[in-house]
Amino acid sequence: MTASDELMATARSVETAATAIDADIDVAAVQRRTLRLLFATQVIGGVGVTVGSSVGALLAADIAGTSASGLAQSSAVVGAALLAFPATAIVQRRGRRPSLAASYGVAGIGAAVIVIAALRSSITLMFAGFFLFGGASAASLQARYAAVDLAPAPLRGRQLSMIVWATTLGTVVGPQFAAVAGALLRDYGMPPLAAPFVFSTALFAVAAIALVTLMRPDPAVVARRTAAPSQPTDAPRVGVGFRPALNAVAADSSARAGVAAMAAGHLVMVGVMAMTPVHIRSAGHSAGETLRIVGVVLSAHIAGMYALSPVVGWLTDRVGRRPVIGAGLVLLIVACALAGTAGHGTVRLAIGLMVLGIGWSCTVVAGSTLLSESVPAHVRASAQGLSDAIMGLAGASAGVLSGVIVGAWGYPRLALIAALAATPFVLLLTRRARGPAGPR
Repeated sequence: MTASDELMATARSVETAATAIDADIDVAAVQRRTLRLLFATQVIGGVGVTVGSSVGALLAADIAGTSASGLAQSSAVVGAALLAFPATAIVQRRGRRPSLAASYGVAGIGAAVIVIAALRSSITLMFAGFFLFGGASAASLQARYAAVDLAPAPLRGRQLSMIVWATTLGTVVGPQFAAVAGALLRDYGMPPLAAPFVFSTALFAVAAIALVTLMRPDPAVVARRTAAPSQPTDAPRVGVGFRPALNAVAADSSARAGVAAMAAGHLVMVGVMAMTPVHIRSAGHSAGETLRIVGVVLSAHIAGMYALSPVVGWLTDRVGRRPVIGAGLVLLIVACALAGTAGHGTVRLAIGLMVLGIGWSCTVVAGSTLLSESVPAHVRASAQGLSDAIMGLAGASAGVLSGVIVGAWGYPRLALIAALAATPFVLLLTRRARGPAGPR
């Protein structure tokens, strides 16, 4: 037997052994455990994100001024976008567990840095902290893809949406804890707008520890091994870079539509939502009343983002990915009209922000599902990370511009510009949807 024959025989024996090991894994049971853990950590992480981000723009306005207040949200969104690259690289090499835990760990460090920045009134530290704080959003976004690593094809939209929905339990109540955190830590000399980030630090640590200890076996590793026998022998299985993923997305119209939908939804949502607390404060309320109204409005917004996601997931599987994306884009435009004409009316503003959240949910749930099933398995993790980076950078651009627009022309003009930004995507989706009918 030649050396080449021995090498091939060894490779076949290793693959046979791996297949035997994987045959002992109950994939359905692993998926159920994964979904339960992701659900719990989404709740914990959701509270951590929103208890801090609900006052982020106000803290930035106090330290850096109103025109720069949108940069706080933008820094977090940029952080989420750029941290998607190392997070995806970890998924490719090690799996979902270390990737998600590391993202929450980085976010916890960021929240602690924000607290230090508030105590020192340091603009540089504040924006650095918000950048790292974006790791929690990166983890939350990556979790929805972890939910479909082992999901059956007919249930992908619903199982993905359940993880999106889980965030509701944390994020709806998160803004309400901002005032509580300020009151609890006031006697310790903590500024009221910095106190919520102390809670964020602790919650992110809990989420990271839970993922490290409980996500076993890793769903991405199981999915990779399960898919291996059906892959071509020359197909790369790990370490796939973003260039092949970009080529795969560019080559498929459905994948392009999924990425474009998520980018459009995030751009409009972040642009309007980031400056809503600043708009509320311009009414001249006291600090306590401002925090209360911000909590009510953002709770309504976050409920729209997550509470109806199971319905959105069901519709995504039932009527198709593209129709749900189209409905989401239309809802975003309607939301801009409601918020832009609300003035300082809390009820109308809350309704507008809720509709904004529902539109975002449609674009993210249906767009994520469409992307995940439209690219080959060996580039899927890279394509998912790439889409989150593009989505994050689109939102970051909106966050940067939103503060400038509100400072120059006011909140109603911001809503109008956001609505106009969404319109081309509706036309683009309609044009693409005129092709041959299909399940997508």
